[in-house]
Amino acid sequence: MIETAEKNIYKAFGLTISSEIHLPELTQINDKDSVIDIVIKKTDLTDTWAKQSVINEHFVMREKSVMFQVPSVATFLIRNGHEIFFSPMENSQENEIRIYILGTCMGAVLLQRKILPLHGSAVAIDGKAYAIVGDSGAGKSTLASAFLNKGYRLLSDDVIPVSLYKENIPVVAPAYPQQKLWMESLNHFGMVSSNYQPLVDREAKFAVPVQNLFVNEPLPLAGVIELVKTEADVVEMHPIQKMERFLVLFNHTYRNLFIEPSNLIDWHFNTSAKMVNKIDIYRLHRPISHFTAHELTDLILNTLKKKENFHVKN
Repeated sequence: MIETAEKNIYKAFGLTISSEIHLPELTQINDKDSVIDIVIKKTDLTDTWAKQSVINEHFVMREKSVMFQVPSVATFLIRNGHEIFFSPMENSQENEIRIYILGTCMGAVLLQRKILPLHGSAVAIDGKAYAIVGDSGAGKSTLASAFLNKGYRLLSDDVIPVSLYKENIPVVAPAYPQQKLWMESLNHFGMVSSNYQPLVDREAKFAVPVQNLFVNEPLPLAGVIELVKTEADVVEMHPIQKMERFLVLFNHTYRNLFIEPSNLIDWHFNTSAKMVNKIDIYRLHRPISHFTAHELTDLILNTLKKKENFHVKN
C-alpha cells in the first residue's frame, strides 16, 4: 500500500520539493511557506499512458514532458520542470517507487529546469566538488565511499546537479545524505549488511545513510573524474583534453537520452562549452583484478596535490 500525505516539504538538489509520498532519504524542512520548485503527486496515469505509449517503447518523450512505465512498480510523468506524477501498480512497493522518483524522474526534471545532471558521485575535497562519473558498475559509489572513509564528505550519489553561476563557474548543489552500495563493497569496508536497508527486496544493494559526512552547502565543481574498468593491473589517471572533454560530459549526463527529444542539444553543448575551461577532467583506470578503492583515492589526492603545488609555484 502506498501511503501519501499532503505537503511533506524537503530540500534536495538545490531545490525545495513538496511531495505526497514520504521521502525519508531527503532532508525535511518545516517551512510551509517555502516557494516550491518541484511538486510530487500521486495520480492515475492509466489512460494517459494507454493513449500516448508505443508498443516496445519504454519512454514517451516530448519537449516539456517525459513519461515512462516500470512494470509492477508505477507509471511516471515528469512535466515542465516542476511536476512529477506517479501512478502505482497494484501491490507495488513504496521503496521501489522512491528509487525512480529520486533517480530517473529527478534527472528528467533537472534537465527540464536546465540544470545539468551528471551520473555519478560527488565528493568534497578542500572546499571544492569533484564528480566521479562512469558507466553502471564502474565503482563510482564505492570510490566515493573510500573518500568518506578518509574523512571527506559527500554531496551526491547517483544524480549530481550542476548549475552555472557568476562568470560561468559550475556549482554542485547537495542532493541527499545517502549512498547506494553493493554487498561486496560493504564487505570490503567492514560494514555489516544487516545494519542497512536493501534498496529493493532480494537485491544485494543497500541504502547507507551518511548524514555526518554530508555537505549541506553548494560547492564549486573543480573536476570530473571518469572511472573506467581495465584488465591491466595498474591504476592510472590521465587528463582528458580537447573535444573529448565534451564527450565525457555528454556520455555521463544522467539519462542523456532525454536531451534530444527535450530540444536541449544546443543548451547542453553551450553549457558544456562554458564548463570545460573551468574544470579539470580526468580518466581513471580501475583494475578489475582486485579491490582498488583505497589505491584510487590516494592516486586522485596525489594528482590533485601536485596540480595545486604546480599552480602555487607558477
